[in-house]
Amino acid sequence: MPLGASCPLPIGCIGRQRHPPQSGYRTRPYSVSSTGDSPAILESTGNSDITPMHDKIEKIKNLLSELESEAGHAEDGAKWETYDAFLEMPSLISEIIEYLQPQLTAYEAAFYWHMFGKTIVEQKSQNGVFSNSGLASGAVAPNRSDTDAIANSTVVKILSGLQEKGVIAKSGEPGRDGTPYRVNLPEEIPSCVELMKRKAIQNESSATAIDEHKRLDFYNVKENRLRVFERDAYKCYNCGKQLTRFDATLDHLIPVSRGGSNSFDNLSTCCLGCNSKRRNRDLSDHLSAS
Repeated sequence: MPLGASCPLPIGCIGRQRHPPQSGYRTRPYSVSSTGDSPAILESTGNSDITPMHDKIEKIKNLLSELESEAGHAEDGAKWETYDAFLEMPSLISEIIEYLQPQLTAYEAAFYWHMFGKTIVEQKSQNGVFSNSGLASGAVAPNRSDTDAIANSTVVKILSGLQEKGVIAKSGEPGRDGTPYRVNLPEEIPSCVELMKRKAIQNESSATAIDEHKRLDFYNVKENRLRVFERDAYKCYNCGKQLTRFDATLDHLIPVSRGGSNSFDNLSTCCLGCNSKRRNRDLSDHLSAS
């Protein structure tokens, strides 16, 4: 048709298909505007395509949440591979009793120990799924006939209190079996870290401790390693990452190959990544390259 010529077809024919659509091809509804010489085809503003798109977005969000949770669990599982319950559990329980339990109410302590047992003791993992009904029946004397059942509102309040104190943290969205939670260790709880740091400063400021700093091996002896970790609040000196006793390492400020010792003052808490990157370089060279 020559440019500028008027269309011989009536307006109502605009947009009709002269051939049947190909198999699998989906046509979209549209309307015709009769304003102007060249009618404009306007897409329908119906909600037929909005709902499926919304569902797809929700599915993508849920998938991303699951992947993030799985990545966190994988990292958590890797650091627990070296966990030895016989060696580690006594000192861990001792620190919970000394630093954490005095800060909790009776119900909060009961919930924490129940969740601790179901995750760290039974599964060697800090992550677990807990339902309100399961906690209500399992955390506080479930076999005693003289103990009243805990109301759901009370369970919600206890869990909220533990989260506010940084003792537990949600690690995913609620599901049919309950809500995923991460059970934190004392070195991951801000209030406990502060108490550890205060105690470390008091203990290490004595004349006897200062002499021990130079005389004792703080690299190979486990009890002494923990003293360095507590002094540094379990944080990597290089990147500031919060660590635990299961993934923290010690780095020599002056490398042993260059005359450095295993003394208290020549060691610093470090994450595995930063420790591996430094290798045998001087501390100043490593920090300037970071």
